[in-house]
Amino acid sequence: MTNESALLCRPTTWRTHSCVPRRHSWRRLFFVVALIASLGVVGCADKKVAIKTPVAPLSGDRLGREVRHELVMLPYYGVFDNLAYRVDGKTVTLFGHATRPTLKADAENVVKKIEGVDRVINTIEVLPPSPNDDTIRRAEYRAIYGFPSLNRYALAAVPSIHIIVNSGRVTLTGVVDNEGDKNIAGLQANGVSGVFAVDNQLEIAR
Repeated sequence: MTNESALLCRPTTWRTHSCVPRRHSWRRLFFVVALIASLGVVGCADKKVAIKTPVAPLSGDRLGREVRHELVMLPYYGVFDNLAYRVDGKTVTLFGHATRPTLKADAENVVKKIEGVDRVINTIEVLPPSPNDDTIRRAEYRAIYGFPSLNRYALAAVPSIHIIVNSGRVTLTGVVDNEGDKNIAGLQANGVSGVFAVDNQLEIAR
C-alpha cells in the first residue's frame, strides 16, 4: 500500500538590519535548516513526497483465491474447458484442458500479473480441433443441461459442469450439489451417440 503525503514548505523571507547582531541571524538560519531537515524536505514549495511502505505478501489461501478469480474471469473460458491450479509458495502450476490455444496463453498471462507470483508452470493441454468432437460437445451440452434437474447448473456465468471431449472420449469435471446429480449427469453423458467412454470426475459440493 502506498501512502502519499504532500508537504508544503513556505518560502522564508529574511530581513537584516544593521542594528541586529549577526549572531541572531546565524541562530535563526540554524533553526530553519534544522526544521527543514526534520521534515525530510529540501526544495521548493510545491514538492510532493511519496512515502512508500512495503506491501505484505499474499498468504497461500489468498493467493489461491486471486488465481481462481483471474481464471474464472477469462473471457473465453467456457463449459468445454477446464482450468485447475496448484499453489506452491510463490509458484503456480496450471492444469486442465482448453479448446483454444489463446485460452492457455491468457491463463498464464493473467496469473503472472498477480502480486506474489514469481513463477507460472503452464501444463494446460490444448485440445486438437475435431468436427466430430464439436458435434459431441453440442450433443452433451443438450443432454446434460437440458435435463430438468440439471438445468440450474447452466445459470452461472461459467456453468459448473464442464464437458471435456477429446477424440470421442468425454470427461465431466466440476461441482454438483449431490450424488444424485452426479449420477444423472454421467448417465446423460453416456447416452450421447458417438461417445466412446465417459469419465465422471464431478465432485460433490461441501
